[in-house]
Amino acid sequence: MKSVTVVITLLATICGALDQDNCSANIMRACSSYKLSGPSICNSRYGGIERIEPEVQAYINSNIIKSYEYLLMATHFNSHQMNRPGFQKLFQGLSDSSFDDSIEMIREISRRGGKANFNVVHDSPASVSSQEMRLEVDEIHSLAMALDTEKKLSNAVIHVHTRALHSPSDQDPEMANYIEENVISKHAENVRKLNGYVNNLAQLMERDDPNMAVYMFDQYLKNQ
Repeated sequence: MKSVTVVITLLATICGALDQDNCSANIMRACSSYKLSGPSICNSRYGGIERIEPEVQAYINSNIIKSYEYLLMATHFNSHQMNRPGFQKLFQGLSDSSFDDSIEMIREISRRGGKANFNVVHDSPASVSSQEMRLEVDEIHSLAMALDTEKKLSNAVIHVHTRALHSPSDQDPEMANYIEENVISKHAENVRKLNGYVNNLAQLMERDDPNMAVYMFDQYLKNQ
């Protein structure tokens, strides 16, 4: 019994010497006042997430906007006037991909103890301004617009990654690793693919019958 008393006394002495916010004896005190809108040590916030989060939010907003623009382009090519199912499939896929990226990034922010706030506009290099909505575009110009969009989104997420990895005060390697594994390579693949589409279609349209060339290219996209 004496040995048990000694152990308890020793633990109490050690606990008292530690920072109160890190002492297990005080965890109930810390969590009893826990509120989502207020400060608390009972959260998953660590690293540079506090300063990186606005940049991530700006990128999320940009993806949602671009997803909507891609959806409008898909609708344009799905009309009975255009009747380009291949182009419709391409832009619908890009729209879904951008939206899915936004959802996954929101989940990552939530996992790190934050929450997405769409009532705040963040002035950041990660923000991609919305281009003028020009739905009445032909096939090759729509591909060029999509290529420009993917390059802008790529540069935006590279900015977030660089800041999370190299900024002395904002380093958050976990967020940088998430971006490397789930985002950067997808944008790189989209840029490469769209660049190829633009150049291939441009060469096909130099032929005597560009209408047939565009039709065949649309069928190619449809089968992808």
